[in-house]
Amino acid sequence: MVDQRLVQKATASGQKPRTPGQSNPVLTSVSHVACTKCGLGKLCLPASMNQPQVETFEKIVHKSRPLHNGDHLFRVADDFSDIYAVRSGCFKTYVVDAAGREQVLGFHLAGELLGLDAIYQGAHVSNAAALGTSSVCKLQYNDVTTLAQQIPELQNHMFRLLSRRISDLSAAAADHTADERMAAFLLGLAARFKARGYSSKEFNLAMSRADIANYLRLATETVSRVLARFQKKSLIKVDRKLVELLDKEALCKTAGTAAWCGCDARDMEL
Repeated sequence: MVDQRLVQKATASGQKPRTPGQSNPVLTSVSHVACTKCGLGKLCLPASMNQPQVETFEKIVHKSRPLHNGDHLFRVADDFSDIYAVRSGCFKTYVVDAAGREQVLGFHLAGELLGLDAIYQGAHVSNAAALGTSSVCKLQYNDVTTLAQQIPELQNHMFRLLSRRISDLSAAAADHTADERMAAFLLGLAARFKARGYSSKEFNLAMSRADIANYLRLATETVSRVLARFQKKSLIKVDRKLVELLDKEALCKTAGTAAWCGCDARDMEL
């Protein structure tokens, strides 16, 4: 049952949650997907799952049609029934307070899951919006939990994903300078792109400077100044949304805490 406090909070901030049972119009057209033929399979599924287990899992996975910039997967107080794996593009999760101020909670790349924070409440506690053209794979939560009981590897994988998210949030909440936060953010993105088979040295930022600043709890002007300072020091090269990391080791030193920036000695080579 949806917590009425979430509904009241969403309504107070000008949002309109869907009523229980109401479908999401941007996800009405779905089809089954073969995880074994998807380049992100190694990120979404534990490597220890055998072929029969993967084939069983594929039966509960549905692919959405493309979502466009600003389309929402879910909003605060929407009834929870599904979790989503980003298939392409990028999503941001955020909340809006009673005064209408937006707070960005995270950015989610291909192969990452959305909606897990709604398990406890039984309703979504944040909004998830596409940043540019994106798509997801949808999995009914009840199907996932039933299958996880049959496949321990899947259950352990879900626990690891939850644990990692908690760890990331704890690290991000620590007291860091603007330079440390920006360096850690760029290094974290680089590591995530590398895990997906993309370049960890040069990549496009799907999110706006304002969204980055909001997420890092900095002013937009501060983000611009830090990026300019990094570029002057030859740590990075910036061309609008395109970022090139020139000196990852120096960025790691700037970030200060390897656990926060997600880099280690094995990841120094770009």
